[in-house]
Order: sequence, then C-alpha cells, then structure tokens
Amino acid sequence: VSLVVNVASECGFTDQHYRALQQLQRDLGPHHFNVLAFPCNQFGQQEPDSNKEIESFARRTYSVSFPMFSKVAVTGTGAHPAFKYLTETSGKEPTWNFWKYLVAPDGKVAGAWDPTVSVEEIRPQINALVRKLILRKREEL
Repeated sequence: VSLVVNVASECGFTDQHYRALQQLQRDLGPHHFNVLAFPCNQFGQQEPDSNKEIESFARRTYSVSFPMFSKVAVTGTGAHPAFKYLTETSGKEPTWNFWKYLVAPDGKVAGAWDPTVSVEEIRPQINALVRKLILRKREEL
C-alpha cells in the first residue's frame, strides 16, 4: 500500500503534512506501507531547492524515513508518468502541494485528496487497505 504525495518545503501545509506523513510511515511501514514523496515546484515555486537540499531538509527537520524521489512536474504535458497515471485513473489532478493518492497493492488508485484533507482524516482508508493486505498474506502462509 502506498500514499503518493507531491511535497514542497516552503508551503503552508509543509509542517502539518510532513509530521503526519512521517508518523504514518512510522506506524505502518515499511513492510506493508510506504509514503512516496515527490517534491514539486509547480505550485507557488514552493520547492525551489535541489533534490539533495530537499531531502536533507525533510530528513533533518522531520526525521523523514520514507522514500524521497527527485523533483518532478505533477501536472501538464511534462508531468511525471506516475502522476499522469494517478490523475487519469482517479480523475483528480493536483492543483496545489500535498495532494495525496492512496494506491492499493494491485496498483489501483483507492482515493485522492487535496491538501485541505489531513492525513489523519484518510488514515482509516489506509488502515483498511493495510489490514486487507496483511490478512491476504496470512492466508497465503
């Protein structure tokens, strides 16, 4: 189970989201769940630094332990293929930083939320998918 998020270091949502995302990673990861963070500078130029500086900031400030990818575009013709897929299959395109896409183990998008929806609000859906995955693996043993 993955929660794919377009992150930004200089956004009003940064502190709240990074703290909640790291707590989620700590509680559920890394065997059955991962936050996948994709820095993006498309909205308000709020991710201006280099990939190395972005990762250093996230790890130093929020003790982030989830994967941090290279800076990407999440909308428009130059959008990263992962975000093209997420947008097409969910019908929801990011309009700001900290859009969250919940992806099930089969690769299907199980939900998409804008930054005004907190990580805590979507935790029940994440927990349900992780629980289902664990039960399925248990049955296979």
